[in-house]
Amino acid sequence: MLTDYHNHLERGTLTLEYLKQFTDQAKQKGIEHFGISEHAYHFYQTKNILSNPWVDERRFYDMDDYVKLFQQAWDANIDVKMSIEMDYTPGKHKEMEQFIKSYDFDYVIGSIHWVEDFGIDLGEFKHEWDRRDLKETYSKYFDQVVTLAESNLFDIVGHLDLVKIFNYIPNDEEFLMEQYERATTALANSKTCVEISTAGLRKYVGQLYPDPRLLNLCYKKGIPIVLSSDAHIPEDVGKDFDQAIALAKSVGYSKLMTFNKGERKEVSLG
Repeated sequence: MLTDYHNHLERGTLTLEYLKQFTDQAKQKGIEHFGISEHAYHFYQTKNILSNPWVDERRFYDMDDYVKLFQQAWDANIDVKMSIEMDYTPGKHKEMEQFIKSYDFDYVIGSIHWVEDFGIDLGEFKHEWDRRDLKETYSKYFDQVVTLAESNLFDIVGHLDLVKIFNYIPNDEEFLMEQYERATTALANSKTCVEISTAGLRKYVGQLYPDPRLLNLCYKKGIPIVLSSDAHIPEDVGKDFDQAIALAKSVGYSKLMTFNKGERKEVSLG
């Protein structure tokens, strides 16, 4: 079986017609477990969690409309999971928990896109990589991975090593492995699964998330996985899954985790 749990409607509309383009593509790709996980910062209800000039310009959805869309899909017998991708925000655990519990999500993805005021994956901030200390940025990023895991608020951590997106990667192998070790130890002690995401293949770095060394530690520590494409257009659903499956199997994985209203079940990796 296959999953694709990380997908976005933000480049289109919150309509059944647009959603169906994604679910139809998933069906064509043989993906049995498919979900939409829109960015939480788009919704008015998350202003008390994450707010900065970049985010606030892009806050244009209401959660009521989002929930209604999924209800329409289920009424039409469309099998799609309702999720959210939330920017993990240090110091906002109570607010994040309150938001998550307010909706009947099938699962929740927690991701790190911000290191303090630095949008690490945004083109508008790319120049900052040359102005900041690389190891310090990596340390602060993985600090958040650890506390994200320790919060136990999330079912899946999105693109675990997104910090490499622009190919700014420390040459210090020992330093990198230290970050991977502490991140995976925290994840192993939580309920959080890790996604193998093909999105990195479409980014500047040109690599899957996570790095094979990082995924190998996940496997050794018993951290479950899902597969995700992080599609922002229907055509990218399930894209390059052959590479994701090969990576998963190369480190030893033979099962994927699936979600349904917070319930989880392992299935064989197809």
